[in-house]
Amino acid sequence: MPRTEAATPEAATASGSGNGNGKGKKPKRTGWRRFVPGWRFVLGTVVVGALLLIGLFFVGYSMVQIPPANALATKQSNVYLYADGSQLARDTRDSQVNRENVNLAEVSQAAQHAVLAAEDRDFYTEPAVDPKAMLRAGWNMATGKGKQSGSTITQQYVKNYYLAQEQTLTRKAKEFFISVKLGREKSKSEILQGYLNTSFFGRGAYGIQAAAQAYYGKDATKLDAAHAAYLAALVNAPSEYDVVAHPENKPAAVARWNYVLDGMVKKGWLPQSERTGLKFPMPKEQTISTGLSGQRGYLVEAVKDYLTGHHILTKEQMTRGGYRITTTIQKDKQDDFVKAVDDQLISKLDKKNRKADTYVRAGGASIDPKTGRVVAMYGGIDYLQQYTNGATRGDFQVGSTFKPFVFTSAVQNGSTTQDGKPISPNTYYDGTNKRPVQGWSGGSYAPENEDQKSYQQITVRKATDLSVNSVYAQMAADVGSDKVKKTAIDLGIPSDTPDMYPSPSIALGTANASVLEMTEAYATLANHGRHGTYTLIDKVTKGGIPVTLPGGQSKQAVSREAADTTTSVLQSVVQTGTAMAAKAAGRPAAGKTGTAERDTAAWFAGYTPDLATVVAVMGQDPVTAQHQPLYGALGQPRMNGGGPPTQIWAQYTKDALSGKPAAAFDLDLQQGAEVEAPATLAPTTPATDAGQTGGTATGTPSQGATPGDGGQTGGAATGTPTDGGATAGTPADGGATTGGAPATGGATTGGTPGGATGGGAATGGTPGGATGGDATGGGGAADSGGAGGGLPAGLGGPALNGRRD
Repeated sequence: MPRTEAATPEAATASGSGNGNGKGKKPKRTGWRRFVPGWRFVLGTVVVGALLLIGLFFVGYSMVQIPPANALATKQSNVYLYADGSQLARDTRDSQVNRENVNLAEVSQAAQHAVLAAEDRDFYTEPAVDPKAMLRAGWNMATGKGKQSGSTITQQYVKNYYLAQEQTLTRKAKEFFISVKLGREKSKSEILQGYLNTSFFGRGAYGIQAAAQAYYGKDATKLDAAHAAYLAALVNAPSEYDVVAHPENKPAAVARWNYVLDGMVKKGWLPQSERTGLKFPMPKEQTISTGLSGQRGYLVEAVKDYLTGHHILTKEQMTRGGYRITTTIQKDKQDDFVKAVDDQLISKLDKKNRKADTYVRAGGASIDPKTGRVVAMYGGIDYLQQYTNGATRGDFQVGSTFKPFVFTSAVQNGSTTQDGKPISPNTYYDGTNKRPVQGWSGGSYAPENEDQKSYQQITVRKATDLSVNSVYAQMAADVGSDKVKKTAIDLGIPSDTPDMYPSPSIALGTANASVLEMTEAYATLANHGRHGTYTLIDKVTKGGIPVTLPGGQSKQAVSREAADTTTSVLQSVVQTGTAMAAKAAGRPAAGKTGTAERDTAAWFAGYTPDLATVVAVMGQDPVTAQHQPLYGALGQPRMNGGGPPTQIWAQYTKDALSGKPAAAFDLDLQQGAEVEAPATLAPTTPATDAGQTGGTATGTPSQGATPGDGGQTGGAATGTPTDGGATAGTPADGGATTGGAPATGGATTGGTPGGATGGGAATGGTPGGATGGDATGGGGAADSGGAGGGLPAGLGGPALNGRRD
């Protein structure tokens, strides 16, 4: 057997791995390969990193909560609308933010799609946070396809509504986690609605609704594709893309506008055929005004006072804003009112040459008597110049516009005169100047008539035409001044009205009621005595949800007979009395003029069957705010209620009811009132009590004679004269002997004169007092009335020493 040779070491090494398992060692890496990690290391790192990121995500998700909205995002303006829905004013004073939140349904589909095309075209299909959107935005900018936000709309909404605008990693991290949570808790529609309401569009406008108004003067629901695309373009660069403020940037703005429209076409939201015909819609000029100039500020303040005063909204709710308030103000009638005041008053002022013209203020209100809705209101020349609302202020006396309430109360209560005769339009009263009121236990009261004029036995109708104070003061005593006050309250005058004292002076208009309150009362008369509290509000909503309004209740404040008979008497004032200028309205009308103490205010309160309106011209020093007489204003000796106030009323009423057939009053009168008695009684009946109408009486004249008072209207007495009587043949109290001339202040023998000066005359004499006021024509009949011989302090009323028209 041949011998086998032993293997050499080299052979052994070559034939085996030397590790005992038949496997060789992995060669070591050399060169650049030494720095590349192996796949095991890479895989391990990825897994660990992913686990770490997942852990961090869950930690962040659990730690970051959805916070309350930031202060700016919740602030809104309140929007006020005319009755037809057009915008009256947008009040941002409380919130300092021009924003009106709207529901998504109140934003047109074109506007929704335009914003999505501009900011997030895949909004409805992508998650709340979409990395692809960030990459897409970067690619679009790099390739010149237009700017597009890298954040989703959800992320932008979170930034607007929950967070501040600072660019920090902390804010970005919070934005990320809140967006994820929000995407799970809210629907896409809710998020889009929030985004549209919080985005800033420039011009101080937050939200799509405010932007639509700021740039195009329309609501968001009426935005078409062209207008919506421009507003959507603004979100990217609000200041730069305002082509009115920066016309040099118009090419860039138009390019962005085209980008939005093209996106709408690409997504199928806009037909290409419609897109082709669209032209860039230039926005309107920016309005710098506060929005409360002219009458708007007065109306807004009156509405706010109404809302809070009737407990519809609190002041805190109004401050938070967001309310859409539709008023009862009719824009056409509001414009008519402003024009009437401008034409009949403001245009005639000469403040440089007439100091009294600098005192002139005006206020007016107009109510539909059938509904109680305030359809127009005049507050002053401009809210930004005169903040006090002339229609709602209650610091001027109403004068003789209060007298109709006295007569209404008389009919309502079936009142009688001192001698037991029922009070009606045909009841005769003694119209002597300064005639002491009879039947009142509160003290001596002898009011003066305007210009100290005295009248004979005069009917209530004629005394109303001429606004005779002595008649109405006596009537208030006959009815009972407490009953007169109650009737006024029932008609609509507030019970806490200043200076509405239950005394005979109440008849002369000592009360300081506002124009609006007087309009409410006269509207009750126009509505046949049925009273419904006036309203300035038609509806209120917030975010489309209506706010509950108090029910409109009405009641029969006074009988129809009382209201309608008053209307009949007030028709005579327009036809033959102090308010003849009201006939220029060209339709049946009733009303009453009035003048405050010292001529500090002149009034006309009137109505047709369709409209009740009160106008007041007031005097106030623009520096001291003190009430001032209007003597010499407009170049006239006096500011009479039958002048500018009635002229304004007539023009406004004519224009406001233009096109509406003139309606006649449908009146249910007090028995006997349909027949008009002679205005005065001829002084032919012998007197039995101190020469009441110029006759001769025997015996002792006494105070309280009916209807005279110690020979107030002339005549003589024989016997022992007392209380203003006279010896035989001696004229007493303005009376005269038969055939003689009138004397003033008749003499007495051993007696005390107690009558008025300038009274009537004896039979055959010349009357000592003319009927009628100042001349008629032009400014209309002047007002009769004044109050004098006022009540002493502590006797239930203020002293009255001026005329009271």
